[in-house]
Amino acid sequence: MTPDTAPAARRGRLTEDREALLHAAVIDLLREAGYDALTMDAIAARARASKATLYRQWGGKAELVAAALRSSRRGAAEIDTGTLRGDLHELVRRRCGSSVHDAGLLRALGQTLHKDPALMRAFRTQVVEPENAALAAMIRRGADRGEIDPDRPAARFVPHMVLGALVARPLMEDAEADPAYLTTYVDAVVLPALGL
Repeated sequence: MTPDTAPAARRGRLTEDREALLHAAVIDLLREAGYDALTMDAIAARARASKATLYRQWGGKAELVAAALRSSRRGAAEIDTGTLRGDLHELVRRRCGSSVHDAGLLRALGQTLHKDPALMRAFRTQVVEPENAALAAMIRRGADRGEIDPDRPAARFVPHMVLGALVARPLMEDAEADPAYLTTYVDAVVLPALGL
């Protein structure tokens, strides 16, 4: 078993319900205390689990936090409305379902991600890469249906554009990126960049 496959194999021992409770405890504690103050002892106490179970299942705090963040996001991989426009609208709708809580949480983690290489690695592997793969699949389907040119240069920057909208609005307008804003953003910025 390689280090890359070990966590997935270990996680299989927990039921989905138990894993969801653990992830919820991590998210709650992150919101309350932040990443730096978050401890495996506190997670174990909140989730009524042993520290040994946490370490056996996830290996460490960074991996557990990234797994909890991944589980709190509604999956983009299952989105397939039949059109690229529909897929992107559904993606931002889903992101808005928890964006008020997640956006603040991710902003709070932003500094820590850059200071903690283990957290950055785990976050990229468990959150960023699956999201990018789902967006790439949406773009490929759109190209396969003839909606966009498969060689459109903007296609590779769709994740950057979507993330940029989520991050920029609170900074520039002191407002969260709500569903109406993100839908308008997709129609005004992302789709024209893709030639739609």
